[in-house]
Amino acid sequence: MNIALSLLVLTAIALVLGSAALFRRGGYRKQAILMLVLAAVMVMNIVIWTLPTQEGRSLSSEAEREEVPH
Repeated sequence: MNIALSLLVLTAIALVLGSAALFRRGGYRKQAILMLVLAAVMVMNIVIWTLPTQEGRSLSSEAEREEVPH
């Protein structure tokens, strides 16, 4: 699970940087805005998975706690 969350963070950063490059280049405003929207969705997913509840548990910690059936 930690690898997936790390990849989400890195991808969101890459999307924001790529969007900034497209804004500077000009003519690709729609694609740049869509990249920012996708980055925002990815960040919200990260927040949902890592934000602890009132009991102090998060979705990512619960997923790590579950055992994989054999």
